[in-house]
Amino acid sequence: MNYRFIPLCIALTLTAGSAITSYAQNLAAEANTLIRNLSEPLKERMLFSLNDEERMNFHFVPRERKGINFHDLNESQQDMAFSLIRSSLSDEGLRKTTEIMALENVLYKIENNRFKWPDGSPGRDPLNYFFSIFGTPSDTGFWGWRFEGHHISLNFMLNDNQIVSSTPSFFGTNPAKVDVEGFDKIEVLKLESDLGFRLLGTMSDEQMKIVRFSEEAPEGIFSGANRTATALEPRGILYPSMTQDQQEIFMDLLNVYIDNYELGFSKRLRAKIEAAGIDNLSFSWAGSLTEGSGHYYRIQGPSLLIEFDNTQNNANHIHSVVRDLTNDFAEDLLKQHYENHH
Repeated sequence: MNYRFIPLCIALTLTAGSAITSYAQNLAAEANTLIRNLSEPLKERMLFSLNDEERMNFHFVPRERKGINFHDLNESQQDMAFSLIRSSLSDEGLRKTTEIMALENVLYKIENNRFKWPDGSPGRDPLNYFFSIFGTPSDTGFWGWRFEGHHISLNFMLNDNQIVSSTPSFFGTNPAKVDVEGFDKIEVLKLESDLGFRLLGTMSDEQMKIVRFSEEAPEGIFSGANRTATALEPRGILYPSMTQDQQEIFMDLLNVYIDNYELGFSKRLRAKIEAAGIDNLSFSWAGSLTEGSGHYYRIQGPSLLIEFDNTQNNANHIHSVVRDLTNDFAEDLLKQHYENHH
């Protein structure tokens, strides 16, 4: 990968490979360290109240955003900000995040810097990713933080300094497969794609009639950037109707999404999904049955919605999202908190 214009802390992560070690730290302490080292104008731009509507204003396209980005920070401050990402994600989640940011350099070259902001600055920019903090970081009580830019939206809520919500979380890639002179050939979301096709390829003709709900893939994920996560129309094959081999592939695919987060939260999210019933999870497909043409799949259950699409740019442009149908943006937990304490 080409590392130009990427902060040193991120470039080191990208080049570390399997040497990356990601572990949960005291996120409140890390957030407060960053806050203490910012100027007052930067604090005003990054800090929001816990109930500010901005907290649920998420999107994954290039657009103007609130908060502060890497351009606003010196090298030391960049490392302080990056520690929030590193401590909130697993090794794999961290890899995906940094490699997606680096893809902005690929787009910059492919498009020959044609996409620009109104002020003339490059529209493809790996530094143009924003940090926002909601509430007061503390070892007790609720607070949250967000990291967002093109093809990344990570939304975390903490209570008693423990991550209690991580959704919506969005990862996208363009190109999905990088084959551009001057850049490494990488496929950031390879497992999400390969395991989906692998599971599809095991389906019998009778199962396929249930799994594939449309020969045409949708233009994008159905949930879009909706602030409220709602269940989609039930589609596809339920977990109990899969063979044992299919169930194993299905769980591997599910875990690819669950394991993006730091270990403690991944365990809690998995336990929540299991409590709602693995037998209630379904897998459905739309579009092409082979790579190279537009396709889409989703996993859905009582508390979970995962969507994956690869339809744009001749099926070389992926969107993937995880939504918690009961607790996106920690709305359910915050509602309970306010009802109990107010």
